[in-house]
Amino acid sequence: MSDAEKHNAEMKALQQTQRAKIAEAGDPERGLVLVHTGDGKGKSSSAFGVVIRALGWGHSVGVVQFIKGTWITGEKQFFDKLGGVTWHTMGEGFTWDTQDRDRDVAAAETAFAKARTMMESGDFDLVVLDEINIALRYDYLTPEAVIAGLEARHPRCGVILTGRDAPQAICDYADLVSEMREVKHPYQAGIKAQRGVDF
Repeated sequence: MSDAEKHNAEMKALQQTQRAKIAEAGDPERGLVLVHTGDGKGKSSSAFGVVIRALGWGHSVGVVQFIKGTWITGEKQFFDKLGGVTWHTMGEGFTWDTQDRDRDVAAAETAFAKARTMMESGDFDLVVLDEINIALRYDYLTPEAVIAGLEARHPRCGVILTGRDAPQAICDYADLVSEMREVKHPYQAGIKAQRGVDF
């Protein structure tokens, strides 16, 4: 058997395996819960890629940002120009800047109340809870409260939770968990965050 024939046979077998898996898979008829976590860059960026994909299919999308505060980001400017995304920036900035736990807890609770309203409304196919895992890491919110909110979401509503250190309970609840791993970062070499790459 030639290399080409061997390759053709292997691909046919792989094709049959893949088609069988697809045939066995079912539609849960509900929005999925995705978690983007880990110490590497790209968690929010990946979520906004999914937002673009959802918009491409005409889906209704909402974003609630838990930490970034008044920080101007390229993605926010892009979606403001594009339209079609209901966007709420609810945080007051990085936790080391606010230095006020009570305020941070209140901001996180207010943001999650807004998120729950959006998730339960039936108006959204996708809601991104950007950096909510940071609020969970600092105990501004509890995993139990967040899971209760996810459980109460409208069946059509999928949710993406971003931020490092996602609690195990959230990961266990989710349908998909992706972990970004840092291999190398320009900040380690003293290079500050770059517009269009980092924000």
